[in-house]
Amino acid sequence: MTPVHHHGGQLRAASEHYALPLADWLDLSTGISPFVYPLPTVPQSCWQRLPESNDGLEQAAAAYYGSEYLLPVAGSQEAIQRLPLLRSPARVGIVSPAYHSHQQAWASAGHQVSTLASADIPVALPALDVLLLVNPGNPSAEYFAREQLLDWWQQLAGRGGWLVVDEAYMDCQPQDSLLQGRPLEGLIVLRSLGKFFGLAGVRLGFVWASALLLQQLVRHQDDWSVSHPARWAGRLALLDTAWQQQQRERLRRDARRLQVLVQAAYPQAAVKTTTLFVYCELAQAAVEFERLAQAGILVRYFEQPQALRFGLPGTVDEWQRLEHQLRRACE
Repeated sequence: MTPVHHHGGQLRAASEHYALPLADWLDLSTGISPFVYPLPTVPQSCWQRLPESNDGLEQAAAAYYGSEYLLPVAGSQEAIQRLPLLRSPARVGIVSPAYHSHQQAWASAGHQVSTLASADIPVALPALDVLLLVNPGNPSAEYFAREQLLDWWQQLAGRGGWLVVDEAYMDCQPQDSLLQGRPLEGLIVLRSLGKFFGLAGVRLGFVWASALLLQQLVRHQDDWSVSHPARWAGRLALLDTAWQQQQRERLRRDARRLQVLVQAAYPQAAVKTTTLFVYCELAQAAVEFERLAQAGILVRYFEQPQALRFGLPGTVDEWQRLEHQLRRACE
C-alpha cells in the first residue's frame, strides 16, 4: 500500500489493502481529538428546517473567539477554496510542509505559488503578496510566535498584501492566537471545530477578517453553506466552557505522554508535538508505517521529509496497543 494520502483517516482503503476488518484498526492517522464533544440528540427541527442566521451561533462564536468579526463556513475547507478568488493573480508563499489544499486552491485560482521553509520567510517576504502558514504547523508541529507573525503582517499589509494563518490546532493555547476584538486589514485567520472538539464530521469553521473581506467571502458562499445541524452543534460546543477546560487539560496531558513514547521508540528522530498529534522525522518512516499497518495501527506518512504523524489514542486499550508496537520498534 502506498502510504501517501492527501488526508488521514483513509481507513477503508487500509482495511481492504491489509485484509483487516475496520473494527480491528487503531486509527491514529488524523489530528482529530479522540474525545468528542458529547452532543445530545439532534432536534427534529434541525432536519426539517433550513438554517437561519439568528440562531445564536454567531454570538457563541464571538464569545469563544473574542470577536464578532467572524464568518461561519463549511469547515476550513470552504474558506481555503474561496479566499484565492478574492485577489487578482498574486505571488503567494506557503510555508511547507502544510495541509495540501492550501497550495492546491491558490494554484488552481491562477496565482503564482511557491513553497517556503520557515527560515526562508524573511528573505522571501518582500517579493510576496500573500504569505500563508499553519500555526501550529500541520504536520510539522512548528510554532510561530505571535510577535513574529504580526511583524510579517505589517510588512505585507503596508503594500496591500495578506497574511493568512490557519489556526486549526490553536484551541489549546488561545493566548497565542492572532484573533482579537477588532480585525486588522490584511490579516486573515481560519479556525475549525473539527480538531479540538472532535467534530470533524460537522464541517464547521470560521474566518476572522475585516468586515469588507467577510462580505466578499459571503458573495462566494453557496446558499445555506453551513447546515442547520452543524450550526446547532457548533453553538452548543462553543458555549460549553467547562467541557472546553476539561478538554484542554486532558489533551495536554496525553500529548506529553505520546511525545515521550514516540521519542523513546525512535531516539534518533526529531520529534515535535502539538496537543493533538506528534510529528516524527524518521529516515525509515515508510518502513515503520508499513510495520504499524501490518499490526492494524494506521498513522500518517509523509514523504518530504520522511516523517510519521501520530494522533492521540483515546482509551486504555488503545494506549496499550500502541505502546506494545512502539516497544517493538526498539528491538
